[in-house]
Amino acid sequence: MADPRFHTRVGPFTLAELADVAEAEIGASGDPGMLLSDVAPLENAGADQLSFLDNRKYISSFENTKAAACIVAPELANRAPEGIALLLSKQPYKSYALAARAFYPVLPPEPGIAETAFIEQGAVVGKSSRIEHGAVIGANAVIGEKCLIEANVVIGPAVEIGDNTTVGTCSSLSHCLVGSRTHIFPGVRIGQEGFGFFPDPAGHTKVPQLGRAIIGDDVEIGANSTVDRGSGHDTVIGQGCWLDNLVQIAHNVELGRGCVIAAMAGVSGSAKLGDFVFIAGQVGVIGHVTVGAGAKIAGQSGVTKDIPPGATMGGTPAVPITDWHRQSIMLSRLVNKDK
Repeated sequence: MADPRFHTRVGPFTLAELADVAEAEIGASGDPGMLLSDVAPLENAGADQLSFLDNRKYISSFENTKAAACIVAPELANRAPEGIALLLSKQPYKSYALAARAFYPVLPPEPGIAETAFIEQGAVVGKSSRIEHGAVIGANAVIGEKCLIEANVVIGPAVEIGDNTTVGTCSSLSHCLVGSRTHIFPGVRIGQEGFGFFPDPAGHTKVPQLGRAIIGDDVEIGANSTVDRGSGHDTVIGQGCWLDNLVQIAHNVELGRGCVIAAMAGVSGSAKLGDFVFIAGQVGVIGHVTVGAGAKIAGQSGVTKDIPPGATMGGTPAVPITDWHRQSIMLSRLVNKDK
């Protein structure tokens, strides 16, 4: 059970209601009217709780769970303990997420502007939005409806933020346009100057960063990540992209729709990622390369040239993943052949 000091639970729900929400089907022995009060892991779930099995590594926990009901793939239903109700889903983890969101919905912010917030002249704040203590909203900025601007956030002049967007504590936004239903986590920096300069032994010359950062709808940007504004072109984060914590997006980078970038990855200036590119943790992408739509890059890889659409790459420099595995095996054999 989630700690009620931090998470607000609603319900209970019937098994039929949860099946509908979770896009699942009730198993043959399930009672549609069964009431369930919460979600919980297999090992901890009790007699009125819903759990799920997605990873075969946890089949033993599934076989011994005390949960009242469980979301499971149809092919694993025969491993269920006696008496448990099943919700059958081809995507159990997604179904669990939908069910958990039903129990723990994201509630709209309570409208209001804290006394210690500072709203500069010309700024527009939606009447249904909430501005918390210490936040600063710059001149002519526009904050949409049902937004949550948390404590000590700084929104620069003329920044625009769409509806239903959250900006986390101590973040700063400048030179940017942010879409609707976007979640910016604490400590994020959007729109600061890109790392642009002309190197010179007599003294480096800074190149003015004259572009913007454009953040699409339904985007998540994890804690302490940074998105630089463009130097001339805009930096663009496409609709539905999810960035983990500690991700660096440099100036002029363009991300297509639905890209996912894990923690401590960095994308250098003017690189372009197509739709639904997946980048694992600690990957580095050099500047001015193109990563094709649907490509996947394994953790700690270095992308030094264009990647074709749909490719799965690994290593430094990144090569097709099967080649990378062969290289690793050959290197291991060379190192160990005289032992």
